[in-house]
Amino acid sequence: MSFVDYGDTIKDGDTAIVFLGHESMFPVKVQHGSKTQTKYGVIRHSSDLIGKRYGSKVTCSKGGWVFILHPTPELWTMNLPHRTQILYSTDISLITMMLELKPGSIVCESGTGSGSLSHAIIRTVAPTGHLYTVEFHQQRAEKAKEEFQEHKVEHLVTVKNQDVCKNGFGVSNVADAVFLDIPSPWEAIGHAKSALKIEGGRICSFSPCIEQVQRTCLAMEEHGFTEINTLEILLRVYNVRTISLQIPDLGKAAEDNSSTGFDSSNQSNQGSLYGILQQGTAQFKSGVPLKEMVGHTGYLTFATKSLF
Repeated sequence: MSFVDYGDTIKDGDTAIVFLGHESMFPVKVQHGSKTQTKYGVIRHSSDLIGKRYGSKVTCSKGGWVFILHPTPELWTMNLPHRTQILYSTDISLITMMLELKPGSIVCESGTGSGSLSHAIIRTVAPTGHLYTVEFHQQRAEKAKEEFQEHKVEHLVTVKNQDVCKNGFGVSNVADAVFLDIPSPWEAIGHAKSALKIEGGRICSFSPCIEQVQRTCLAMEEHGFTEINTLEILLRVYNVRTISLQIPDLGKAAEDNSSTGFDSSNQSNQGSLYGILQQGTAQFKSGVPLKEMVGHTGYLTFATKSLF
């Protein structure tokens, strides 16, 4: 199992996703002889998981069933253990596009955090690219390195435990893109510029507060970055449902009324008219926005390193 090389069968030591429903799933490390408890009963790794194909429907001890899915960066974002606040797929997708990431890209990132964006970047730049990720907190850096090894992507990522604002990324003139998710990104803009290739590159800074964005934009201008712009994504989900409406046959009813001298203004006749108009029903799909939605997550500031 690898987050970049997909396998067909579940093996001992793999990380798999137990899927109970769209709102209920969790990761599990497959180990010979282990058991996993779910609300549908016990899953025995040796007999129920190892050797089965990913995507298999597994029956639990109480008769209920679950699906066992191959991990992807998207599924990992939804199920990873939170050591910090994380970026979700809505922001990650725009970051990947605006930084122009592709297989073979070299990317510098700080901070690593829980590794949500890191896994997405690694999948995008594989098999020939590389991610240099810097984390200030020692325990988080060690845990991230451990997870990368478990997910068999350690050859695509270098984890460093240092202060990016003081010591930079540890590389110079190699990166195609730089991503910053730190409390004071304006202090790291100079190091980000040094890490980017001489011929230019893209930078992105994620900040929850507009005051951080203002200081970061000023620092980018001072260091000669161009095409500076800030975006915010608000995802609005619609609930698609089937609605049935009655179809009135107005033409036929009007014709019948005129021929029989039917007086629709008479209150006693209005009930009869209503019955005449209800000639059938039609079903159609309608999209209705949810009453609640995820609001502000953060501001994404993008810029390009100038060649001059």
